[in-house]
Amino acid sequence: MDSVKANYRYVVEQVLKDYADFLGNDEMVQVEHIFDRERDRYLLVETGWNDGDRIYGTLLHIDIIGDQLWVQQDRTEEGVEDELMDAGIDKDCIVLGFQPLEQAQKKELAISFRRCKV
Repeated sequence: MDSVKANYRYVVEQVLKDYADFLGNDEMVQVEHIFDRERDRYLLVETGWNDGDRIYGTLLHIDIIGDQLWVQQDRTEEGVEDELMDAGIDKDCIVLGFQPLEQAQKKELAISFRRCKV
């Protein structure tokens, strides 16, 4: 399980870094990746100002819980699950924690604490 978690950590961190690089930073808005490796929580946060309006929000939040990746927040256009699967994560190991059960079932992703194949 330790090697599985190490792989998960690597994949999640790389996916979040890639998103941050893609979105980029400007003078007023920064995209920050926050990695809590001790608790296995990984976030991509946007902070700054745009035309006098405060910008702050979590774009992506992924937790490693047991043998699954829980996508707790996903404000990307396409959804992060495809990038995770392209990086070798089995779809049975991805839980869309922010969506109702029916949505996850339509995408054939993991549902709650069903064991994934690792």
